[in-house]
Amino acid sequence: MAAKRKAKSTHVVPNKDGGWDVKQSGAKRASAHFDRKSDAEKRGREISKNQKTEFVVHTKDGRIARKDSHGNDPRSSKG
Repeated sequence: MAAKRKAKSTHVVPNKDGGWDVKQSGAKRASAHFDRKSDAEKRGREISKNQKTEFVVHTKDGRIARKDSHGNDPRSSKG
């Protein structure tokens, strides 16, 4: 039986040296770095939409503030 792959996600996280990073789940390095959280969110959302991943925005202390899905949602209604 094949193991299930964990869904990819795009995260906006605080950088320990200041500013905000856009990272893919499991990545060691950031895809992008921004001084302002709003700029990081804008770029992260673009990447998430393009790659059809879950988009996750974190707070300054690292907790999840909100999530948004850009694809691969299970269909919940018939039709």
